[in-house]
Amino acid sequence: MTMYTHAGLVLAAIVLAFLAARKFRLSTELSMMAATLVGAVAHALIPMGVDPRSPISIFPVRHLVEGMFTYFDVCLIFMTATFFMALLKEAGGVAFIVREIVTRFSRRRGLCLAFLTVLMLVPGAITGSGATTVLTVGGLVGAVFAAMGISETRRVALIYVLACMSAAAPPINLWAMMAAAGANMPYVGFAKPLLVLSLAGAFFATFYLARKSGAVDTEKALAELPPVPPGWNWFRVLLPFAVLVAIVLAGRFIPHAFPVVGLPLIFMISAAVTLAVSPTRLPIFDIAGKTVKDLLPLVGIMVVVGALIQVMALSGARGLISLGVVILPLSVLFGTLWLILPVSEGMLQYAVAPLLGVPLIMLFNMKGLNPVICLAAMGVLWPLGDCLPPTAVVGRATVMELHYQGKYYGEFVRTALVPLLFVAVLCTLFLVYSKELSFLGV
Repeated sequence: MTMYTHAGLVLAAIVLAFLAARKFRLSTELSMMAATLVGAVAHALIPMGVDPRSPISIFPVRHLVEGMFTYFDVCLIFMTATFFMALLKEAGGVAFIVREIVTRFSRRRGLCLAFLTVLMLVPGAITGSGATTVLTVGGLVGAVFAAMGISETRRVALIYVLACMSAAAPPINLWAMMAAAGANMPYVGFAKPLLVLSLAGAFFATFYLARKSGAVDTEKALAELPPVPPGWNWFRVLLPFAVLVAIVLAGRFIPHAFPVVGLPLIFMISAAVTLAVSPTRLPIFDIAGKTVKDLLPLVGIMVVVGALIQVMALSGARGLISLGVVILPLSVLFGTLWLILPVSEGMLQYAVAPLLGVPLIMLFNMKGLNPVICLAAMGVLWPLGDCLPPTAVVGRATVMELHYQGKYYGEFVRTALVPLLFVAVLCTLFLVYSKELSFLGV
């Protein structure tokens, strides 16, 4: 049996196992784990004609365990960053920011929308998760949008698109980080292209979907927002972020005089500063427990994705997919990636980043395109599919957080299509002209 046949049979076993698990209504994480185990068994049992050892002796236990720790550092970043944002929200800092924006800019519609848009981008930019954005600030910003007269469907669609752009915004873009790690590519130079794409998409979505809104009804908005504990001011709110930025910049500008501080420790230091400046005492362990509980599905996916990719690489299934990708003409890829990447994200979530991202990076690099710009564009395309089945993590989180009662696909997703297509077109242009846009990746 040739290696191509072996890899194809293993890949078929993985796909069938995943579909069967979904048919029995298992979660995405468990379905992917079942597919991983079936793929490992298939690799051990299907002979290639080159290994005389028994199937039991080559069952890839080591690779399963090793794969589960592939994205351990990414999980730490995600959990510590979300814990930091959860502390700030529970302390009342997020509500303070929203109330200040409403109070100061209620009669200046454009500025109010712009500041609310930037606020929506912050949680996902720090944590890499659109769901975290929805859960921390989505409800508060949604209340202000309601007070501006934005219809229910439009504001739910707007919160969703902003959450997607938040997850894509720098410095933490999990799709780009995972694909770069799989390609042995340093995660450097992504800030500018990610910032340009996410800001353009976010502001277009805001001013397109909120184009018929009016000034904020201040009394209505403040009545809907939660109260802020006395003692909060801008110094207390901004100090944790200032510490975070200062540590990051110190490591970049004075690397020989400043110790190496990883992102998880930076976020924990910022969390400690939040505790210090909070005017009220916070239940740290309760917040930490809730954070871990909320993040279990995403962390589970990251763990399973690592094992799945490891088994696929071991059996040759990943190479088979990579071969199928790299032999496609560039014109076909440019014409279809805007659809393929979001749809694949809806099916497998973060698994698509190393699965499709790595061969695409290598292909674009071989063709003379800028891999940093290309990966940044793909890193913004992927989260657009977080409203698509079977996962629809961010879409469903938005609907639940804002208590949306309309039709999911017929109203909510359809309303979000124009901003999503705008982002898709913009990312496709970045892919096509990545060489000319290389200055952004410096």
